[in-house]
Amino acid sequence: MVNSTPAFAPADPLGTNFRDAVQTAITDFLDARRAEVSAIGPELDLPLDLANVFTGGGKRIRPAFCYWGRVAAGGAPDDVESLVRAAASLDLLHVSALMHDDVMDASDTRRGVPAAHMQFEELHRQRGGRGNAEAFGRAGAILLGDLLLVWSEQMLANAGIPADRLTPSRPLIEAMRTEVTCGQFLDVIAQSAPATADLDEALVTANRVVEYKTNRYTVQRPLQFGAALGGADQDLMDQLAVFASPIGRAFQFRDDLLGIFGDEQLTGKPAGDDLREGKRTVLVAHALAQAPADQAAELDAMLGDAGLGLEQVERGRQIITASGAKEAVEQTIDEAFETAMAALAKARVTDEGRTALAALAEACVRRAY
Repeated sequence: MVNSTPAFAPADPLGTNFRDAVQTAITDFLDARRAEVSAIGPELDLPLDLANVFTGGGKRIRPAFCYWGRVAAGGAPDDVESLVRAAASLDLLHVSALMHDDVMDASDTRRGVPAAHMQFEELHRQRGGRGNAEAFGRAGAILLGDLLLVWSEQMLANAGIPADRLTPSRPLIEAMRTEVTCGQFLDVIAQSAPATADLDEALVTANRVVEYKTNRYTVQRPLQFGAALGGADQDLMDQLAVFASPIGRAFQFRDDLLGIFGDEQLTGKPAGDDLREGKRTVLVAHALAQAPADQAAELDAMLGDAGLGLEQVERGRQIITASGAKEAVEQTIDEAFETAMAALAKARVTDEGRTALAALAEACVRRAY
């Protein structure tokens, strides 16, 4: 199939024009909410300001998979702006999840600035508030995350997508919300579980978290939702899932590597935060199973230690690298990418869609932030 997409370039599916369009859609939506929340009380100016801060930027991976899924299934959309608004609503959901995630992980920064709960905490201190500043910060971030979750639904509902396309596609978004929340809970359970030296057992646990917390949420459901808006039948939806699953997994595996080895100037998160947060990732599972017993014990003791210093983080990196875990995860990423590309080659999609999805897959696995 050959179609022409007028708004954005398939070879550059995350290009400036696309990201700017998503940003404009989100900014316009939040601006329209300001009068509504200001009428409730001037105290709500700060939450709305923070909503603008944390929705300003980001990779826009989820909106891109949604938009190009529509193109892959049905060609160029009749109303680009409506589709962009629908796609952008997924990033409101994403920022909601990030705010809650930062509270659960006690992360101090997000996207290079203090996390939402830290900014609410500082507000409490600046105004000489009563009670515990940290508790106030957590409460503010949770509530703002909840508000963005509500607004993500409102933005989608009012995006302008015809009801005959939006209504049958909604179950995919509903599944996405359920899956990511359940995936988050699986992650919390995994972090609190006793360590195991059984690699197979650890990989089963880590991969189950990745499937629901990352793949379904970041790649598969956004892609299928966009495709459903483009009129995809069940056969195409299944083909897209075969492509999406390895890419979604590889996206998380790259995230795991960046969480320990990444440049914090690019990631916007402190180096080694995954160690401090005790993330039981595939990378950590390989390291604990493959490192000598004394080094595995040393690494295990680091997991979840919020006070881990830079020297200890560097020691953790050395153990992980020497164990072969880093190399093993890189190989897994490469294999996942090849599997996804083979699936995409067989999928019944438009030429523009195939080009865009291949470029998105490359961006997911080769990124530096």
